[in-house]
Amino acid sequence: MKPAPESKKPQPNTTAVTEPPVPLLQKIGRWRLLSTAAALVIVIVSAGIYGIAHRPSNQADAVCGGAVNTAKRIAPLVRGEVAALAVAHSPFRVPDLGFKDAKGRDLKLSDWRGRTVLLNLWATWCVPCRREMPALDALQALLGGADFDVVAVNIDTRDPQKPLAFLKDVAIAHLAYYSDPSARVFEELKTAGKAFGMPTTVIVDPSGCEIGTMAGPAEWASDDGVKIISAARARR
Repeated sequence: MKPAPESKKPQPNTTAVTEPPVPLLQKIGRWRLLSTAAALVIVIVSAGIYGIAHRPSNQADAVCGGAVNTAKRIAPLVRGEVAALAVAHSPFRVPDLGFKDAKGRDLKLSDWRGRTVLLNLWATWCVPCRREMPALDALQALLGGADFDVVAVNIDTRDPQKPLAFLKDVAIAHLAYYSDPSARVFEELKTAGKAFGMPTTVIVDPSGCEIGTMAGPAEWASDDGVKIISAARARR
């Protein structure tokens, strides 16, 4: 009889290398680390959102609240010749615009702090502007003084003598001459969303804040205009 063949023993695989299993406690530690990191991210994001929603009021909010109250008070008077006036509904600090006087000296809107100002931008190429100038001159004659001033800034970029000749031709006698040949004052108001065309008028309170804005001309020396300005400059 032939002897029974020997059973073959499995040979070890010397080419495959297997990584030992990660202990359960090590896996749990990794999960906890990931969970902690995710929770930290959520807290940071939530804090950022909360900060954005609850950050303190800016300077305009603190300074310009009175101008908004004045705007609410004069709102019932917005009719007739000044019906296009848009009164302020939120605090807005008017940019500290720079321009020159008739002698070429540099001025800033902040030079009028303490007075209510009707700031008007005009140009000789703007037909409605030219028609509006006599009304602005008359308003200055009626109400101009220690607590109110019409500040009409010309933005002609060519021939600086042209606006002066125009004012003389239409007998403007009470308005001081201010100019900005760069027209930067218009661009700054446009960037702020307060100028859309010419003429542009902004009623500014003694703190430099917007009370109302007018796009286009108005009969400012009319009864409607005088009532608006008289109410706007009243201190309460």
